[in-house]
Amino acid sequence: MRKVSSAEFGGPEVLELLDAEEPHAGPGQVRVAVRAAGVNPVDWRLREGQVLGAHPIELPAGVGLDAAGVVDEVGEGVDGVEPGDPVFGEGVDTYAEFAVLSAWARMPEGLTFEEAAGYPSVVETALRVIREVGVRPGQTLLVSGASGGVGSAVLQIARDRGIAVIGTAGAANQDYLRELGAVPTTYGEGWVERVRGLGRVDAALDLAGSGVIGELVELTGDPRRVVSIADLGAPEFGVRFSGTAGSVPDALAEAVDLITRGRLRIPVEKAYPLADAAAAHVDSRAGHARGRRVLVV
Repeated sequence: MRKVSSAEFGGPEVLELLDAEEPHAGPGQVRVAVRAAGVNPVDWRLREGQVLGAHPIELPAGVGLDAAGVVDEVGEGVDGVEPGDPVFGEGVDTYAEFAVLSAWARMPEGLTFEEAAGYPSVVETALRVIREVGVRPGQTLLVSGASGGVGSAVLQIARDRGIAVIGTAGAANQDYLRELGAVPTTYGEGWVERVRGLGRVDAALDLAGSGVIGELVELTGDPRRVVSIADLGAPEFGVRFSGTAGSVPDALAEAVDLITRGRLRIPVEKAYPLADAAAAHVDSRAGHARGRRVLVV
């Protein structure tokens, strides 16, 4: 099978599409014939060698956590799924023609494989940071970097829970944030005053790592009311850096419920062939996304 791998840490050029042995499902796992794989910032962070305690890796290493595909092998002790079932979920080395998933759910009706591949880690992260920041119904959440995959999920989940959201994004994505239920504003010079003009901020999320932790603390008045998934320097401000995943099966179940009820939809901004994984990483690192980027296998 073909698989994207890297033999060293570094830039996107270290990614190679190689022939590799097929993996097999162990106890409590399924193997899928991958149709699409999600591209997440954690993928290129790990490729660069960033120290993320939740994801220790040894080289050479495959890439990717999220996938959607068709089950073709079921491990011992697995019930409720059989070969031929379309699923989406989280595993390891998903930039490949076959991948083993440790958490999965049946794909909701109406989703393509490309769309489904963009949900697992994104929804788990969105649910986790909303929980960790402690924002409640009736309060206002500020989301810095709101137009990407996690931001798109946060905005829609918050709306479903009765939480108001102010989102920052580039000028081209203001209408997109508005469509997702947020009050949008642009980042850049004067953004703090623009946010203040929109009202009280009870909690804030840093999803882009653009060096705004100090300002988010200023706006909320309390570093305990700010959570970052993108700035490793956040603890220097007393702000929590959230990098350890919670329950992926629970997140997938909630994703299915939200999608089925028409309360969550994350668009695919761009789909790349597996051979263009390096280009997908370059674009992901550059930011400014509207929704998700995925690889098509």
